[in-house]
Amino acid sequence: MRAVKNIFTINTLKNLSFFQRNFYTSGEKKAAEGRGPLCDENRIFQNLYGQHDWRLRGALKRGDWFKTKEILQKDPEWVINELKAAHLRGRGGAGFPTAVKLSFMRLATDESIPKFLIVNVDEGEPGTCKDREILRHEPHKVIEGCLILGRVVGARTAFVFIRGNFYNEACNLSYAIAEAYENKLIGKNACGAGYDFNVHVHRCAGNYIRGEETALIDCLEGQGGKPHPKAIFNFEKGVYGYPTLLLNNETVAIIPTIIRRGGRWFAGLGRPFNTGTKLFCISGHVNNPCTVEEEMSVPLKEMIERHAGGVRGGWDNLLAIIPGGSSTAILTKDACENVLMDYDSLAKSQSALGTGGIIVFDKSADIVEGLARFVHFYKNESCTQCTPCQEGLRYLHQTMQSILKGKAKPDDIDKMLKLASNMRAATMCALADSSAHALMGFLQKFRPFVEAKIKK
Repeated sequence: MRAVKNIFTINTLKNLSFFQRNFYTSGEKKAAEGRGPLCDENRIFQNLYGQHDWRLRGALKRGDWFKTKEILQKDPEWVINELKAAHLRGRGGAGFPTAVKLSFMRLATDESIPKFLIVNVDEGEPGTCKDREILRHEPHKVIEGCLILGRVVGARTAFVFIRGNFYNEACNLSYAIAEAYENKLIGKNACGAGYDFNVHVHRCAGNYIRGEETALIDCLEGQGGKPHPKAIFNFEKGVYGYPTLLLNNETVAIIPTIIRRGGRWFAGLGRPFNTGTKLFCISGHVNNPCTVEEEMSVPLKEMIERHAGGVRGGWDNLLAIIPGGSSTAILTKDACENVLMDYDSLAKSQSALGTGGIIVFDKSADIVEGLARFVHFYKNESCTQCTPCQEGLRYLHQTMQSILKGKAKPDDIDKMLKLASNMRAATMCALADSSAHALMGFLQKFRPFVEAKIKK
């Protein structure tokens, strides 16, 4: 990597423009007044589409690294309380409260024991492409988030675990890290706050299963990258046997803005316990596939029509939507009419927010072919370590191929449903559960389409 010029100093970070100094104040005021839906000044990712400079100079103009030294010098409990007030839940799919994770990590009080932070960017869920956009266009948000989180939990090293085929994204992040080191934002005495902190990029081979916590840690340690029985939590024993905090890339990237603008501002967006903004990826049969930042709890129909140009052929041409990536249960058109894009509303519809990867099917789609492709994907991505997953997915894949070829039997659908049900909670990781959950949703809601294939 070419050398990075020392174009900024710590003092330069304080000399912000009038717009930057008032950016946060105006946003907080607007949130307090409770005006309308998400507006541009409430967006956390101001360069999501790469229209501006992604390097340090552009990041500073957008408000990154603003008063980071003051944040690092605050009591860690103050930072955790701000995240509690924000009701921030992890953006990786599970939706676990972030402040609780940080509190768990702080239980390890022995300062002689090293602690680590891992940022999970092993983005392999079909329909999901949000984390790569962050690394392409807003890498400094991730680095700053790592620094703040490291100070809060006492970790002095962060590993950004990137999917191997994210080559350009890894290059951008590595360049941004070099800029941060050159300008003393990280490294020894980071931001002049008296805290030493290092960030490293680790590129993996690209397997979907390595996004699972124990498999990710196993890969980072140079092992086979397979899941392990989770007898204890990572905050007790993680990478190299030391306490480890593992968070999704989007979660890490939004934390600096939440701390600067305040937990109450973030909690003022969305619904209670479904707060803030979220990156959503809209793909499939829409007029304008895109990745967009939108307020939590926005209606699914409104989001597709506002940002993706609507369903191809109009809303009446809609067949179904997968709301949160391929591992979440599919929704029928009727369910899509009023569902909100948040954890609780989608749970009531027997689905999940997941990663926010929205996949749209119009009436021209072969829904059975779509299901077969997902089953094929999960079969190939299984680490084959657990028999219910290895053999179960192999049988499901073979049956789906028989259905597509017109060689299946009518009772094969019930056999698949029974097998998928038995696969759940029977393996070391959630791959079998995710694939089974998705398949059961397809078969239960679109069984007539599968039966029609069998009768041909």
